[in-house]
Amino acid sequence: MNIKDDFILKNIHEGYLVGGSIRDFLMGKEVNDIKDRDITIKGAEKFAKKLAEQFDATFITLDNENKIYRLILKDKENYLDIAEMCGNTIEEDLMRRDFTINAIAYDLKEEKFIDITGGIEDIKNKVIRGIKEENFIDDPLRILRAFRFSAVTGFKIDNDLMDILIKHKELILKPAKERIHDEIMKLFGGRGKYNWDKYNGGKYNGGKYNEDEYNGTAKVLLEMLDSGILEIVFPCVKEIKKIPSNSHHHLDLIHHVIETVKQIELQYESSEGEVLEHLNKVDFGGYPRINHLKLAGFLHDIGKPSTWTIEKDGECIWKYSDMMDYPNDKNYRHRFIKHDLIGAKMVAPILKELKFSNKQIEYISEMIRQHIYPSSVISAPNADKKIMMRYIRKMGENVIDNIILAKADRMSAQGPAVTKEMTENNINGLNKLLDFYLEVKPTLKPLPKLLDGREIMKILNINQSPILGKIIIELHEAQLNEEVNSKEEAIEFIKKYNSK
Repeated sequence: MNIKDDFILKNIHEGYLVGGSIRDFLMGKEVNDIKDRDITIKGAEKFAKKLAEQFDATFITLDNENKIYRLILKDKENYLDIAEMCGNTIEEDLMRRDFTINAIAYDLKEEKFIDITGGIEDIKNKVIRGIKEENFIDDPLRILRAFRFSAVTGFKIDNDLMDILIKHKELILKPAKERIHDEIMKLFGGRGKYNWDKYNGGKYNGGKYNEDEYNGTAKVLLEMLDSGILEIVFPCVKEIKKIPSNSHHHLDLIHHVIETVKQIELQYESSEGEVLEHLNKVDFGGYPRINHLKLAGFLHDIGKPSTWTIEKDGECIWKYSDMMDYPNDKNYRHRFIKHDLIGAKMVAPILKELKFSNKQIEYISEMIRQHIYPSSVISAPNADKKIMMRYIRKMGENVIDNIILAKADRMSAQGPAVTKEMTENNINGLNKLLDFYLEVKPTLKPLPKLLDGREIMKILNINQSPILGKIIIELHEAQLNEEVNSKEEAIEFIKKYNSK
């Protein structure tokens, strides 16, 4: 199939097609599946308005200073971005771009490729090479973008380019936080490809993965870690790196959280039906749930450093706040009490600084806060349908995500104290919990609001206060436990609660 077979491009006979659509086409994507097209041309504004009229498209100015315009077609799915050519020729324009795989043009008039940097060959060889070092100084976001492209395409970053990325890594936070946020979300959208015969069940192999076995976000996170770039993007990594492996974790903490990302990717690759559809949904933040879930997996133990203690014979002999070397004895017990709750609070300002939306922050915080919850449900001595239903009602739309995170966490923590039987029992229990949820999901209805705040204040003759908030929370918990099922029972409950 030819690029000009595209139902839009076959009617355009000026300018140059550039960017991702060229790369995607050369990587084997069907031209009819490419929805976004980038064209560069001299006189971009006039040309864009002409095309808008030709295609009856909506004309939008994206960047007045750099003369970038967007045309949204009537189907609302296909669009064109028209940009003023940088320099006097297409060759000058291409030399100002980031990577060779993105510096290929297609002459829409002559109907031929223009490739002056070897990008087509690099696509064939699955290599990411930079064009010029100064291009990364001019726009340091390209440093992070290199890792994002590696995660998404599975291509290897060229050694010379890696040297440039490391050399200028301190510039990585200079771009606008909104742009950094978008690159992070795209990075966590990387897809893994696995050789299941070689897959070793998540056991650590020196922090490296077989090139033929795996590529995706987790592998790229390891490369970012080795290059020193990961802790610049996420400063919390500096503290996470300090926590060693222990009796329950065969990995030190930083490799544990990266392995958790890999285990989420493994589950995503094998998902199907309703689970896969759920993970691919874009419910908030403009990116699929799976991207957010992998980021939550990476950050799920962010609260461990500040809660780290070491016990000997049941007595605490060291805590992280002591600011001194920890006693390194394999017989000592490492504990991280309430790290889930602390981590959920810690992550909010970090994500806010990176311009994450409130809904994104709420979701990731909730995943961190509840990442132990599913395993607690299935390991409860009296685990039954009532307890599982309470869990399902409490987690709402996030049940699938939460169970996948719990499974990934378990598979990423297989220290000497964790037997094969323990792991199998945990995974089997979590699978049963997921199956139960999928079975009852069609019959689930939202819990009715039996009493609102004003009604409670009137019944109890109290003013708005922290006590009112506690009563509302306790009433909700009673509903989750099916202890309160009607308005009459709710009134009786709050009267008893207030008399305590």
